[in-house]
Amino acid sequence: MFLGEEFFNRPTVELAKALLGKRLVRGETVGRIVETEAYLFTGDPACHASRGRTARNEAMFGPPGSLYVYLIYGMHYCANIVSGKEGEGEAVLLRAVEPLDGIELMQERRGTKNLLNLCSGPGKLAQAFGLTKGHNGASLLSGDIRICAEETERPEICASRRIGLSLGAELELRFFIKDNKFVSCSRKL
Repeated sequence: MFLGEEFFNRPTVELAKALLGKRLVRGETVGRIVETEAYLFTGDPACHASRGRTARNEAMFGPPGSLYVYLIYGMHYCANIVSGKEGEGEAVLLRAVEPLDGIELMQERRGTKNLLNLCSGPGKLAQAFGLTKGHNGASLLSGDIRICAEETERPEICASRRIGLSLGAELELRFFIKDNKFVSCSRKL
């Protein structure tokens, strides 16, 4: 069952946690979301929208449940799910998924057979799923990129500081599934 507007229309930190255990689906590629990071419009200097609207971050101000895709270091795409209230500029970064289906296609896109290295980082995830700047602003409510509910019990969620940041590094806005082989747990929520 694909998730609808009501799932995405919630506060950003809540969405970052709720996405854990759900499936990211794009065509034949499917992965279980195991790690996310929240980026907040207010009080979060690492958020691309914290300094206002620009051509680069315009998609962040769109409706919840759409994608914000950007290029980092001039070489890796990162995919975020727009969250919070429309016009505020918040998003949840998809940091890692556990590959489930379409693994051969993911391996081809990534140029590796190593499952642990396939989608264990935001740039790797975007490459494995074939996500590019052309997906910026795409809706997760229709089309070939969707989020699907997982038919299992709620995973145990851990939190830590976000990774690779200088601004806002002290904020514990990184969320992940405890004891998953793609991520590690620093403390239980």
